[in-house]
Amino acid sequence: MEEKLCRDLDRNLQNFRRLFAKDAAYRNRVFQTGMGVRCAVLFFDGMTQSQILNEDVVRPLICHRTEMPGEDPADFAARQILYAAEVKKQTDTNAMIAGLLYGECLLLFDGCAEALTVDTKGWRTRGISEPENERVLQGPHEGFAEAAMPNLAQIRRKLQTPDLCAELLRVGRRSRTRVMICYLGSLAKPELVATLKKRIGEIDIDGILDVNYLNELIRDRKRSMFKTCGSTERPDVVAAKLLEGRVAIIADGTPVVLTVPYLFAENFQSDEDYYLNFWVSSVGRLLRYLCFFLAVSVPAIYLALITHHKRLLPTFLLLSAASSRAGVPFSSFLECLILIFVLEILKETGARMPQNVGHTLSIIGGLVVGQAAVEARLISASMLIVVALSGIAGLMIPRLRAAVFYLRLGLVVLSVLLGLPGVFLGITLLLIHLLQISSFGVPYLQPLQSPTLQGLKDTMVRLPWGVMLTRPAFGKDLIRQRRNKRTK
Repeated sequence: MEEKLCRDLDRNLQNFRRLFAKDAAYRNRVFQTGMGVRCAVLFFDGMTQSQILNEDVVRPLICHRTEMPGEDPADFAARQILYAAEVKKQTDTNAMIAGLLYGECLLLFDGCAEALTVDTKGWRTRGISEPENERVLQGPHEGFAEAAMPNLAQIRRKLQTPDLCAELLRVGRRSRTRVMICYLGSLAKPELVATLKKRIGEIDIDGILDVNYLNELIRDRKRSMFKTCGSTERPDVVAAKLLEGRVAIIADGTPVVLTVPYLFAENFQSDEDYYLNFWVSSVGRLLRYLCFFLAVSVPAIYLALITHHKRLLPTFLLLSAASSRAGVPFSSFLECLILIFVLEILKETGARMPQNVGHTLSIIGGLVVGQAAVEARLISASMLIVVALSGIAGLMIPRLRAAVFYLRLGLVVLSVLLGLPGVFLGITLLLIHLLQISSFGVPYLQPLQSPTLQGLKDTMVRLPWGVMLTRPAFGKDLIRQRRNKRTK
């Protein structure tokens, strides 16, 4: 609304009614205050809490009978009458509208060209529950909801320090989504925060409905299959990232929080690694690295051996593979592609279906259809085992699901064309690509790219807390803890 407030209450109300003429949730009430001044309260139904509005705003204004000592009615009401915790005096109509749309109520007084915005927010939100995709056996069982402020409160409960900074930005020409940048001022580098704010400030889009909009718009290497912004729904994970000098991005309306920078090694870290014994965590982490290699390379290596390098196979294994392929109408390459796509269809369908139906689908697709296809000689048992092993290994690293799929296909094609040299060529190209990626100025393969003793203590394995003395190298203060007799 470009027109500013005037001293005529009826004219101001008319302007707001014209602005929200087609919004059925818009409400306003005009009444006589105890000060002898007409007042109007404007709000949106469903965005405000009725009890706060009635008890802390309307009732005090009507029941307060003290005469106004000749000062501005808005100032007097904010200073002596209203019970609400937060009352702001506004002269900018755009700020008034933004407050209204965010659940605040607007107070207009006759004879006053200024207004008051009162905190009466009361929309319903989902309760705190554990994220479905990030469940842990040990550790906190709480997750973020869709409201940004309660999410920030959960982080602040984990980090009870005034060093925690939360800067508010507005993104989206029409949605005007609230986006908060959170970091610890003594740990996060100012250059990292400035770069992030600059990239967000350059976004010119109609609306931001989820942090994935921001993820795709601010990330490095926008067309890479490897993500360079982390995402989580767990407050403890965000708190741990902030303690390492990272920056978190909270968007209103989504339970997912982004963290930057994001490194390749984080794809193999589990939320539960730091709540279990370091021996158990290290075994799990080594298995994830092994499963990444198996998921992307096993079908390609098997195809290369049975099509180009049969002499490298033991005789019994070669005869077994040949006998299992007897009568199969498809080539090994086409058979492998069909199984890879069928596996992805089953995984996608199982993820989208209700949980009880998803289990039934997995049994039918994996056992019944697979066994029937082998017995009908449509596919070979050996190829089914190889692709199934690759698929099971890929489930160990859900953060790399898309990358695993494309890498698996690429290596399969190279193995059919060039054999094992094609597989080695594909792995070499992958390493070159990873070396070229950075996340907000931090090399993607750090600390693997330039290994240090302290850096490797939380990469391939998770060593005890007593020996992890430093933070990752991209923070300001690298000292995590001081060595003492108990940590030796």
